[in-house]
Amino acid sequence: MTNKIRVVVVDDSALVRSLLAEIINRQSDMECVGTANDPLIAREMIRELNPDVITLDIEMPKMDGIEFLSRLMRLRPMPVLMISTLTERGAEVTMRALELGAVDFVAKPRIGLVDGINELANQIVDKIRIASQAHVRRSVAPPTSGSAATSPSGGTPHNPSIGRISTEKLICIGASTGGTEAIKEILIRMPADSPGIVITQHMPPGFTTSFAARLNGLCQITVKEASHGERILPGHAYIAPGGKQFRIDKSGANYLCVVEDGELVNRHKPSVEVLFKSAARFVGRNAFGIMLTGMGNDGAKAMKEMRDSGSYNYVQDEASCVVFGMPREAILHGAADEVLPLVAIAPALLTRLSGSNDRYRV
Repeated sequence: MTNKIRVVVVDDSALVRSLLAEIINRQSDMECVGTANDPLIAREMIRELNPDVITLDIEMPKMDGIEFLSRLMRLRPMPVLMISTLTERGAEVTMRALELGAVDFVAKPRIGLVDGINELANQIVDKIRIASQAHVRRSVAPPTSGSAATSPSGGTPHNPSIGRISTEKLICIGASTGGTEAIKEILIRMPADSPGIVITQHMPPGFTTSFAARLNGLCQITVKEASHGERILPGHAYIAPGGKQFRIDKSGANYLCVVEDGELVNRHKPSVEVLFKSAARFVGRNAFGIMLTGMGNDGAKAMKEMRDSGSYNYVQDEASCVVFGMPREAILHGAADEVLPLVAIAPALLTRLSGSNDRYRV
């Protein structure tokens, strides 16, 4: 192949650099064109080699990966795949990296490094391929935590009240690559009296707790990782735990969270298909579906089932997606009522909620 994906590996461990380079070079469609043991060397290598993707460790000498990523996305934005250690701090820092513009991450094992990374080989190269297709945008200024979400006074945003809304209404969101920031853009616009929100974001175990906590500190609504059997309340958002399937059930007039260790669906756990299918069954015309950026087709069929059962669905447009895979499939399946830029989805939803009674379909 003449148009291979050119990758630079940045990691302070010689062993990790060697393992990643070997995994990349085994692929017919990509090559490791260079490795660097610290960001300063990486900076010169990127200028010289002009790679398509870089893999970036977080904890490194001279300049940590987060500081390097922040500078890179301001000065020379490009697709970055983070290599994160699966620890509580690692999860928090990874959320920050995604906020700064990293396309995705891989959770690096703390022990059994050689076997662990080799077991992750397929995931690593799949994510490099996805990153190579991602739409990466320049950071205008170094963001601070919550900078996109806070009000001028520095607190959480003060979104206008929707007014009296039936507790039967439910907002269902699905996302994958690029979804952490897209979900944030939706949730920070939701007022405290919004309908309950259920979310499936493709994410491994150990990271959704930090993701939910980060969002909870930015939003007027309460954001938490979903727990099995808990009631879904207005003014709350529930995020599918990594490595578990998440769906809705109904008991009387109440919606409940179901969190279970089910099979992979569309290669994912959690899967958007599982959540949206349950919304079609139990919520119907009281549901709003939102499909955000992500690779693949997870959730497209079930979103069409939601629409057929009476829900009103929003799909993110191509120009604002990091990866226009899941939204494209939802559109092709006829699941979309409206296709909108990311920044327009929450305002459109709130307008519909504020101005409608029981029936939303025109």
